[in-house]
Amino acid sequence: MYCYIIKSLYVKDGVNLNFKKFIKSQSPARIIALGFAATIFLGSFILMLPISLNDGVNLKYVDSLYTATSAVCVTGLVTVDPANTFTPFGRCVLAALIQIGGLGVTSFGTGMIIAMGKKLNLKSRNITKEALNLDSRKGIVSFIKEIFLTTLTIELLGAFFSFFTFRKKFSFLKAVGISLFHSIAAFNNSGFDILGNFQSLSAYKNDVYINVVTCVLIFFGGIGFYVIKELRMNKFKWKPLSMHSKVVLSVSMILIIFGTIMLKLTENITWLGALFNSVSARTAGFSTFNLGDFSNAGLIIMMVLMFIGASPGSTAGGIKTTTIFVLFQGVKSSAINKSEKAFKYAVPKNAVLPKIVKNELTQKQRLCFEMFYIDKKNQKEIASILRLSQPTVSRHIKSAEAIIEKIGSYCIFSISKTNEQWINLQ
Repeated sequence: MYCYIIKSLYVKDGVNLNFKKFIKSQSPARIIALGFAATIFLGSFILMLPISLNDGVNLKYVDSLYTATSAVCVTGLVTVDPANTFTPFGRCVLAALIQIGGLGVTSFGTGMIIAMGKKLNLKSRNITKEALNLDSRKGIVSFIKEIFLTTLTIELLGAFFSFFTFRKKFSFLKAVGISLFHSIAAFNNSGFDILGNFQSLSAYKNDVYINVVTCVLIFFGGIGFYVIKELRMNKFKWKPLSMHSKVVLSVSMILIIFGTIMLKLTENITWLGALFNSVSARTAGFSTFNLGDFSNAGLIIMMVLMFIGASPGSTAGGIKTTTIFVLFQGVKSSAINKSEKAFKYAVPKNAVLPKIVKNELTQKQRLCFEMFYIDKKNQKEIASILRLSQPTVSRHIKSAEAIIEKIGSYCIFSISKTNEQWINLQ
């Protein structure tokens, strides 16, 4: 998909570097990494421009690079104060980097291609599939559209509700800008603020309204777009939800409650402060109290929450709620010597094998195998799409089958129906 962006680049003397061919020759993982790196470096140079900096500010490139990296990776760590360093234009650039990083460079790039009316080729679909950790290329376009629509809706609502708090202290236009930036930063779990003097939200530690709004933004940004989609489609009813959504919501609520109670017991803070920091600790990065004043016990609790993080397919990081759930179920199963069960789903011992198998296949073997068995295409169609001969396609499929049988000695689809949702957690 990056071909559309860079295919027109040339060097002096009219020598065509043929970036399109270069991109096509790279693996999806390498293209995703290159996309992130390109976004970071481009953002760092834009933040260095005079239009991005306040009068009298001398920003070193290493600080600009650090800020851009932190924004794209939605980390939230800064070496300079964004409010006192950057102009409104610079803050818009910073918000854009946060947005791109939260959605994912690949998802954002795919969305831009779709917005331009371009069709996604097979390479672009594979890259997007890998970036979003999807099991199939089916429905990628509609899913990307839904991600953008969901993000826009939640962030605008967050900005609207935040505005009433910030309007009390700032002018109308500045309050609008701060509200939009805060909503983007909160939903994408970045932790950036433009309130000045590195204060984060400490000035609003007793403001129930802005604390709750921010927590809601962080929560929805952290549960993942899959879960948000299911909640909307099922009208927030628990029973119809998939196992993945039930795991994400259950573990998220347990962590929030656990963190709130433990922080209240270990630190001299309000219940509101304990709740906010419990929610924010799972990669959001905002704070209403000085973490430097926290005890070792409180910091350890915060570190545990940060280590676990949010959920798959979200804007946040960490090892993910589903991972900690799988580990817990595995330990529990070993302790009681019974198969893993969760939400009335039985989890086979070899449920992780399909993911391992994927790593054993070459790219062409995997593509042929997935298109034949998952996308339900015949060998002739696959040959046409991949520009291979039909015998070659047949050979790749048979090779993949042989590898799978050798590793697992079972059909990969034996667990694809009853345990599909569990596989998606891995």
